[in-house]
Amino acid sequence: MSHPFRHFLTITRHRHQVLSNAYHLGIFFHALKHDLSKYGWTEFHLSMKYYAGDHSPVYEERLRNDYFSYTCQHHTKRNAHHWEYWTDFFRGRILARAMPWKYAIEYVADMLSASKTYDPKNFKPETTYLYFIRRMDTYFMHPVTREFIKTCLARYRDSGWKDLKKNETKALYDSMMEGVEPTYIYETSYQQGDMPERMKENE
Repeated sequence: MSHPFRHFLTITRHRHQVLSNAYHLGIFFHALKHDLSKYGWTEFHLSMKYYAGDHSPVYEERLRNDYFSYTCQHHTKRNAHHWEYWTDFFRGRILARAMPWKYAIEYVADMLSASKTYDPKNFKPETTYLYFIRRMDTYFMHPVTREFIKTCLARYRDSGWKDLKKNETKALYDSMMEGVEPTYIYETSYQQGDMPERMKENE
């Protein structure tokens, strides 16, 4: 059963939380365009169909569509704060480009918002950090981008917004990228973790 109104409220609440986070991170005006593609029909009509409330409809779409998500394909290639946007394929290799700082820090704002939006009662400073470290080795991210995001989430866990000022995080990322090739070549693909059980469309 589709839930257009509930889905609209969820993505709007998430977007407002991202903007609040972005203000603390020093990218408020940059984040004004965050996730606008979710309001377009291509993504909205599928997401309202697979609406769950306590987790992303993309996950539900994958379970009911042989693991493939049309929503994810559309969304991640139009929103540069997703690591998938910065991946490419060339001669049998997966290439991961280092995300520019403004998109990497927007990813931090996005993840913190998602944790709070989907499970506000259980959200704690360490929630997003723990979520990320459990999954980060299955993300085809540039290693420096991955470590930067991990560091930012650890800082939030330990001291909130105090150590996540714009000038500090930008200088940190620049120093981490110094002398590093901007494109990382994955020689093999990850095959870690079990695949969730697929579900039928009408369940």
